[in-house]
Amino acid sequence: MKKVSFYTLGCKVNQYETNAMAQKFKEAGYEIVEVNDDVSDICVINTCTVTNMSDRKSRQMLRREKENNKNVIVVAVGCYAQVAKNELNKIPEIDLVLGNNEKVNIVKYVEDYINENENNIEIEDVMQSRLFSDFGDITFTEKTRAVVKIQDGCDRFCSYCIIPYARGRVRSRMPENIIEEISHVAKEGIKEVVITGIHIASYGKDFKNNYKLIDLLEEVNKIDGIKRIRLGSLEPTLITEEFVNRLSKLDKVCDHFHLSLQSGCNQTLERMNRKYSVEEFEKEVELLRKYYPNVALTTDIIVGFPDETEEEFTQTYEFLNKIDFYKMHIFKYSPRKGTKAAIMKNQIPGNIKEERSRKLIELSDKKQKEHNEKYIGKNLEVLFEEKEGEYYKGHTTNYIVVKKKTDEQLENVIKSVHIIDENNLELIGE
Repeated sequence: MKKVSFYTLGCKVNQYETNAMAQKFKEAGYEIVEVNDDVSDICVINTCTVTNMSDRKSRQMLRREKENNKNVIVVAVGCYAQVAKNELNKIPEIDLVLGNNEKVNIVKYVEDYINENENNIEIEDVMQSRLFSDFGDITFTEKTRAVVKIQDGCDRFCSYCIIPYARGRVRSRMPENIIEEISHVAKEGIKEVVITGIHIASYGKDFKNNYKLIDLLEEVNKIDGIKRIRLGSLEPTLITEEFVNRLSKLDKVCDHFHLSLQSGCNQTLERMNRKYSVEEFEKEVELLRKYYPNVALTTDIIVGFPDETEEEFTQTYEFLNKIDFYKMHIFKYSPRKGTKAAIMKNQIPGNIKEERSRKLIELSDKKQKEHNEKYIGKNLEVLFEEKEGEYYKGHTTNYIVVKKKTDEQLENVIKSVHIIDENNLELIGE
């Protein structure tokens, strides 16, 4: 029996697709092994290209596998493979390069390569794709949480972002297939489902019947066995009174929302080709807090975008402080070849990016600690996921990490926990 290992870089969509590819190999009679076991016949690296760092990590992993196991067949798949096939073809340690649309048929491509030892690059033009590539029901999941992909692609074309060129235009998965998959994982005992995609706010945009994300969520909410529905990153423009009103009536939807802001300065947002202002964003935040009193809001921020002045950065800092996010994911701007921002004038030096990043990370940690401390002395519902030393660790509905010292078996158990302390941005319960 041939053995195959996987290594995943990047987002939850990639994680989902890795699980799907693993299942395809398992169904074909392969054994799935850990990537560091040095015994695999085939190693699949699911790459990411969202930043220069992602590219570098992808190349490092692709080269490393051959060093550890000279006989392994190294397969590069995913976003970096999609946009940099010529570059990857020059790396001798890589045997096979596949794009994003080829993932669904990866076993065929690998076996063709083994049998024929040719055609080592298979990349379809994703910009021409109009249909969602459906893997079917995925059984390879975490024990407590299942990530379910509902759409692919993005039509927004933000000036800094390479992803539309790596993923193509918006393609939505048929709702009946999503419901079938989630019903399947519910029967497996999974309690939480994470709805993910490249741009889930656009779900249904390519349908002709006006079926939207909120319509899908209303159906998912009815599935027996699922206790929590968690949403992936949302476009701020999705947050309307009608959407939040309907959403708030769904008792399984978690009160944690990730709204991708990117900048707290209107001038910067305009250069980024974002479709909203900070004033609009603030109103959307107020809407969410109106319907979800204990909501945890998280976001992404890019520092050092071309032509970002000290004044613009200060505006961003002050806006972030005002909005009072639970947590902020900070990224230093990374030029992506082929995007409009990459050729903009006034690129910001690395040392300035580093300093601005440090300030926002400090602000994020401060806000997270302040939010956490509000819950000391209160009881919170926690879905426990894994053992960590003497503690069991899990998340609340609003995605706060809670640890409890116990001898109980709590994996995949939802339990009320009394919070007694905060430590290292995590809550301690009893």
